[in-house]
Amino acid sequence: MAGTRAAIRYAKAVLSLAQEQKLEDTINSDMKLIASTIADNVALKLALQNPVVRSSVKKSIVLEVFKNMNPLSANLVDTLIHNKRISAIGDVASQYVVLYDHLKQIQVATVTTAVELSDDLRAKVLGKLKELTGKEVEIKSVIDESILGGFVLRIGDIQYNASVSNKLNKLKREFTLN
Repeated sequence: MAGTRAAIRYAKAVLSLAQEQKLEDTINSDMKLIASTIADNVALKLALQNPVVRSSVKKSIVLEVFKNMNPLSANLVDTLIHNKRISAIGDVASQYVVLYDHLKQIQVATVTTAVELSDDLRAKVLGKLKELTGKEVEIKSVIDESILGGFVLRIGDIQYNASVSNKLNKLKREFTLN
């Protein structure tokens, strides 16, 4: 909990600086890259969290992995190193993206399908979501073969389940109740 609060504070500070310098979009790209890279790379995450690894080594790792980041993002790395919080960089980056989306009124919709969405279908879903929410919408695509077919759409705290597995489960419940 304390780590999350600290991550939110750092993210708010970076967003504020980015807004002052009109760099919030650029920093958002950096933060998305940092958050996804750390989430996907267990070795990197463990190296940053390892208390035996020196701060200077952690800093060089981060700067090497994220060579093309904006100087403001690099300043965040320096600040986190100085405050001995570099292990929280993934959380800070994730919180920044959440704050940025809230600032720009961007909704993130998660679409779970059994196979990859085609570009045409993705565009149709995006258009329908924009129409329904009245906000800018970003689609996060998740592939889960266990749903067999159809899709599961989650936007905010609303979920619409049009998967084949859900329909089969409903039929199964109906038959067992009768």
